[in-house]
Parts: sequence; structure tokens; C-alpha cells
Amino acid sequence: MLNKELLLTGKFIQLEPLQEEHRELLRLLSRDEKISVYSPALKLKFDDWFDKALKIVPNSNQFSFIVRNIKNQKIVGSTRFYEILFDHKRLSIGFTWYTPEMWGTGINLDCKLLLLNYAFNELQINRVEFYIDSRNERSRFAVKKIGAVEEGILRQHIVLDDGYIRDTVIYSILKNEWPFLSGKLMEKLNNILTFGI
Repeated sequence: MLNKELLLTGKFIQLEPLQEEHRELLRLLSRDEKISVYSPALKLKFDDWFDKALKIVPNSNQFSFIVRNIKNQKIVGSTRFYEILFDHKRLSIGFTWYTPEMWGTGINLDCKLLLLNYAFNELQINRVEFYIDSRNERSRFAVKKIGAVEEGILRQHIVLDDGYIRDTVIYSILKNEWPFLSGKLMEKLNNILTFGI
């Protein structure tokens, strides 16, 4: 089960529980406009975003991580389990961002493999969901690439911190789909020879 000591280690990255000590570094890393374009809270209300992310089980239905590059031990982003509903055997993965120099390196594949394996194999979740800003083509492509199925668009679903009313595209992966998908994704990950800078 989820606990404050949870560490997930992959081929290139380690996911570690978000802690107060990470606040100022994440504030600095998230200032890049490329990161905050679809997540204006990182730019406009960083402390509110961080305080909400810091709340962990059993006090909330989420668990937030920092993403650490094993090669150089640098923190390169953040991600989260949220809307964890054990009664219904489902959760969401999101609030994910990486520093732009990590884009296209395989970090997202490693990260999603860790999270999905833990969700399906350890937490015995039946359904994992991804909610993505309809404008965010990069993230939409990334979840399709790992095998998530697009289910539809929630129109005018969320009012963002900059006032924009966003449409949200929902994707999912089911537990019975994961054995096949995980094998394919592990093969892809094993073909990545180098990572990072």
C-alpha cells in the first residue's frame, strides 16, 4: 500500500515522495514557460499547488512524487497518483511535468512504467485514468504511446488558474490490458541505451 516511505526505482529514474524540502527547487525548475503553459498554477500559485501536492495518504486521496535522474541525482520533475478510490479500484495519474531538457529522453516511459506497475500489481487497481488538457498535444501523444485508450472529451471541464476554461480529454488503461502493454513498453525501455544529459 501507499506510505510516506514509498520509493519506485526504474532504469533511469527514481520516484520519491514529495517533501517540504523540495519546495524551492521545484519552484525554480517549474518557472520555465514551456512547463507552465498548460499548468498555470505552477507559475501563478506555486505555493498553493505545492501545498496541495504535499498532502499524502491517509489524509487525502493522492500521493505525490519528485522524479530524480539516477545518473546525476538531479530532480527533474514531479508526478502524482490522485483520485485514489480503492472502493472502486481506480486512480488517476497526472500533474506530471519534467524539465524541458528531459523531454524526448524516455523519462516519461520509465515513469509511467513504474507508476502503472505499482498501481496494477501492488495496489490491485482495475482502472487507471489520465485527464489531459485538450490543447496539450505532447501529453496526449505520450499517453497514447503507452497504450492508453481515449474515451472522450469533458467539455468546459476545469477553470484553470489563468481563467482559461479547458476541455479535458480522458484516457484509461485497464488491468487486463496491462500485461500485454507492459511487455511492449519494457521492450521499448530496454532499447533506450542512454538517458539524460
